[in-house]
Amino acid sequence: MEYIKVAFQIGLVISMAFTSLQLIRKDEWWVRASDFPHLQTTVLTFIFFIGTASTLNYTDWYDWFLMFFGLITLVYQAKIIFPYTSLAPKQSKSSDGKHGEMISILECNVLQDNTSYQKLIDLVSQCEPSIVIALETDNKWEQGLSTLEADYPYTIKHPQDNTYGILVYSKLQIVDHSIDFLIDSGIPSVEAIIKLANNQMIKIFIVHPEPPSPTENERSTERDAELILIAKKVENEPLPVIVAGDLNDVAWSHTTRLFQRLSGLLDPRIGRGFFNTFNAKHFLLRWPLDHIFHSRHFMLYKIERMSSIDSDHFPMLIQLVLDAVNGKRRNGETEDATDEDEDEASDKLEEVKKR
Repeated sequence: MEYIKVAFQIGLVISMAFTSLQLIRKDEWWVRASDFPHLQTTVLTFIFFIGTASTLNYTDWYDWFLMFFGLITLVYQAKIIFPYTSLAPKQSKSSDGKHGEMISILECNVLQDNTSYQKLIDLVSQCEPSIVIALETDNKWEQGLSTLEADYPYTIKHPQDNTYGILVYSKLQIVDHSIDFLIDSGIPSVEAIIKLANNQMIKIFIVHPEPPSPTENERSTERDAELILIAKKVENEPLPVIVAGDLNDVAWSHTTRLFQRLSGLLDPRIGRGFFNTFNAKHFLLRWPLDHIFHSRHFMLYKIERMSSIDSDHFPMLIQLVLDAVNGKRRNGETEDATDEDEDEASDKLEEVKKR
C-alpha cells in the first residue's frame, strides 16, 4: 500500500512540474513541448490527484501542501481546455447555410512519404470542397493528385522535398497569389485572393511553420514569429480572411492565443471540441495541430475531422458561410491585443531579425 501511495504522489508531482513549464515564456523546444499533451496531462493529473487523496492520512503538513497545489494545477488545466468543450460558448456562431455564400475547405498534412494518393482523391470526391489544401507535398504528390485538376482548374503549386511543400486546388477563381518565405528560405507560405461565386473577394493565408523539436528547430522562435507576421498582415486586411494550415502548435498554447488576439480571427473549435488531427497513428497521443481560423465576416456551417488517408494527420473539413448582412453583427469576438501582446510580438520579430 505504501508503494502505491508513493507512486501516486510522485506522479502528481511530475504532472504539476510538467504543467508549470507552460507558464515559462522560453522558446526552448523542451519547454514549448509541454503545450502539446495538455489534455493527456490533465487526465493523468486527475488520476494521480484522486489516487493521492485516497491514500494520504493528512497528518503531515506536506500532505495538505501536495493536495492544495494538486488542486490548483487541476483548476488551471481545466481552465485551459474548457473553451474547447461543448459547455463553452461558441466563438464562431453557427449558420444554417441559407443566407450568404458558402465556401468549404479540405486541409490536410499528407505526410510526404505516404503514397496513398487515391485515398485523398476519394476523400475529395466524397466531400467536394471548394478548395483542397495539401501540405508536406513533393513532386510525387503533385503527380499523384494531378487528376484533381479536372474539377479544380485553379491551382497553386510549390512542391518541395523537405516536407514543407504546398499544393492548392480550387474550384473558385484564384485572382492573385504569392508564395512567400517569411522567416526561412525553405519554409513557404501562401497568400491568395479568391473570388467566390457571388464575385465577393476573400483572402486566404496558408501556413506550415517549422515546429520546435530536437530534430527540426530547437526553439519555437521562428514558428512564433511567422504566426505573428501573418497576424500583422490580417490585422488591417479589409477583405474577409481565412488562415489555414498545420501551425505545428496546439489551439490552447500561449502562441496561438496571442495570434488570435493580434489578428482578431475566430477559432471555430471553441465551444465545439478539440478536433485532434495529430497523431492519426497513435490514439493516446493526439492534439489539434491543423487549424482554420476566420474573420468575423464568416459564420460556421460545419467542421469535421475526416477519415484517415494513411498520413500521421487527419484531414480537416470546414464549411463557412460569408454572411455579409449578419456575420459581423452576430458573430463572436476574440480578446483584444494588449500593450504587452504588442511588445511581445515586437520582441519576437526583433529576435528573429538578429539571427
